[in-house]
Amino acid sequence: MTKIIHKYLSYKLIGLFYEVHNKLGRFCKHDQYCDAIEILLRKGKFEYKREIDTPINFHGKIIKGNRLDFIISNLVPVDIKAKKMITTEDYNQIKRYLKATNRILGIIINFRDESLKPKRILNSKGMY
Repeated sequence: MTKIIHKYLSYKLIGLFYEVHNKLGRFCKHDQYCDAIEILLRKGKFEYKREIDTPINFHGKIIKGNRLDFIISNLVPVDIKAKKMITTEDYNQIKRYLKATNRILGIIINFRDESLKPKRILNSKGMY
């Protein structure tokens, strides 16, 4: 039997993403999806942070990292997309977020898809 990482939180988040997709459709802008998600996160009383910088420590020096769309309950980085398709670079990006935040599970969600296909990405070296 395989343990599902952050099962309950993932279930709730994916339901929230479906609600956004069902109401807004598939042709909105990235920021519009993020704003709608934030409204539902507040309504659901989720702990979250939005647009988090993820700097990298290299030999004791801080290097500018990437900007993560959300981290939910201080556990799950979420990368929102509004593009034709998810690419290898998108997977690499969420892997960078997972490494930078030391988390186990990240979610990529592409709202441009006709039907949502949330991608759960794992980092075996993460702590949370």
